[in-house]
Amino acid sequence: MACDRAVLHLDKAGHSYDGKRWQFHALDFELRAREITAILGPNGRGKSTLLRVLAGLLTPTSGIAKINTRTGFVPQEFVGSFPYSVLDIVLMGRARHITLFGTPGVADVEKSMHALEAIGMADYASRSIGSLSGGERQLVLIARALAGDNDVLLLDEPASALDLKNQDIVLSLLGRLADSQNLAIVFTTHQPNHATAISDKVLLMLPDTRTLFGSTDAVMTEASLEVLYGVPVRAVRLDDNQGDETAFLPLFRQRARSATIHG
Repeated sequence: MACDRAVLHLDKAGHSYDGKRWQFHALDFELRAREITAILGPNGRGKSTLLRVLAGLLTPTSGIAKINTRTGFVPQEFVGSFPYSVLDIVLMGRARHITLFGTPGVADVEKSMHALEAIGMADYASRSIGSLSGGERQLVLIARALAGDNDVLLLDEPASALDLKNQDIVLSLLGRLADSQNLAIVFTTHQPNHATAISDKVLLMLPDTRTLFGSTDAVMTEASLEVLYGVPVRAVRLDDNQGDETAFLPLFRQRARSATIHG
C-alpha cells in the first residue's frame, strides 16, 4: 500500500518543443512513496518527454513541476563503446555524490555493491557490461539508479526488448523495490499487461493531448485502451490460484484475413 508522502507533483504542466504541438498539456500528476505508476501511450505521444520533465531534465513549457526529492532516470538501454565492468556502470550512479575532480571512494563502492545485491547481481560486479544479456543489462541500469540514493525511479520502457521471462524478472524486481526500499516508481510501456501486473496508478496519454490518470482498476478498461491505441481491446479474467487477474488482448485486423483463408 502506498504511503501518503507526495514526492513529485505536476500542476497544469505542459510541454511543447515548438510552441505548436504539445506532447502533453494541463497535466495534473502526483507521485507518492511506495507507489508504482505506469504511463501508456502510442508512439510519439510524449511519454519519454514526460519522464524527462519528471526527472528534472526538462522544464515544463507551461505549468509547474514540483520535485521534492532525488530522482534516478533509467533509459531503455546502455549505449557505450568502452568495456566497462558492471561495477563501473553502477558507480556512475554515484556521480552527484562525488566532487568534480574526485574519484569514487570506499563508501561509493559499498553503495554500488549494495545496489547490485538488491537486484541479485553482486556476483556480476567484475563482468564486462558487453557480456551480459539484454535483461541483465537492464537490471544493471536499475542498480545504477539505486546506487544514487534516489527516492524516485523513472524508467523508459524497461521491459520493451526483453523476452517474457526477463519481463517478469524486471517487473517483479520493480514491485519488490517499491515496497522494500520505499521507492516511488514510474515506468513507460506499450504493454497494458505490464501496467496491470504491478502498477497502483496509470496515466494514459490519449490523442489530442488528452490524458486519463487514476487508479489502475479505474483507468485500465476496454473502452479507454481502444481510445488509446485505436484498435479493439478485450479484457480477459484469469484465475491463477492466487486471485483473479485481468489481461488485455488486442483484436488485430489480421484475424479477418486468417478467417478468410481457413474458412
